[in-house]
Amino acid sequence: MGAVYFYHLTRQPLEHTLPVLLDKARQAGWKIAVRGTDPARMDWLDEKLWLGPEDGFLPHGREGGPHDAAQPVLLTTSPEAANDPACVMAVDGASVDPVEVAALERVCILFDGNDDQAVQQARGQWKALTGAGCSAQYWSEESGRWEKKAEA
Repeated sequence: MGAVYFYHLTRQPLEHTLPVLLDKARQAGWKIAVRGTDPARMDWLDEKLWLGPEDGFLPHGREGGPHDAAQPVLLTTSPEAANDPACVMAVDGASVDPVEVAALERVCILFDGNDDQAVQQARGQWKALTGAGCSAQYWSEESGRWEKKAEA
């Protein structure tokens, strides 16, 4: 059974934090689906990942390409990812199902701590997922480094 990790972004924006988490997940040998809610936002994130530092290049693709199943990181707005991920990273309030958490190695929910609506959405997801019996951790970077603040 997998676990869900909540990442409360307050100091670094998504485009800085996501590549770090993707790199860690890749080091674990996992394929990853980055799930968002808006195709235009996923296109923006795709561009940010391509423009990252050359030494930190993350091989990835946008859903809808001919090689989706082979992508180590697939950016998608769909709950089904063609690359058969072991890890899902949900951004921008993308939904996550308790059954999905149980079937995966890890689910990461990244949310903008400077956006009250995003914080409320994440709180609702925490309650729903932990209420369904999912193992969860809440991480905050408020102090300047990532610290685990809660576990259920």
